[in-house]
Amino acid sequence: MNRGIPLPGSPSTLEDAIRSDEFATVLTKAALEKKALDLVILDMQNLVSYTDVFVLCTATNPRQVKAIADYVREVAKKDHGRLAEGVEGLESGRWVLVDFGDVVVHIFDGPLRGFYNLDGLWADAPRLPVPHVEGAAETPAHLSM
Repeated sequence: MNRGIPLPGSPSTLEDAIRSDEFATVLTKAALEKKALDLVILDMQNLVSYTDVFVLCTATNPRQVKAIADYVREVAKKDHGRLAEGVEGLESGRWVLVDFGDVVVHIFDGPLRGFYNLDGLWADAPRLPVPHVEGAAETPAHLSM
């Protein structure tokens, strides 16, 4: 689908653009580099019309939520020439949604991830493999969904 906002000089044709699932993997790796926990990649293509993939992750505090959101946007811009179409929740740092059109990244602090339970809401969505990143944090048992 690749609907994100391209930067000048970035791939302009569908053939040149990275696929949604590949872009989600790139963004997941970025989140893992900032020690995001409990990552899940959901294939939403057959469930909703507004995006192809959800990336869900957890942070341990509002500062980390913001750091992950900032780094995901930085990697998308620097490495793939993509800007987010929208960012919500950055001020509070409890649940930040970074919308790239074809991929939507949800970054939660621990308690809100369980409260909103997007994992359960979209339980019928196929899970895509989560990449391994050397040095990534392990999910503490008390935060595991």
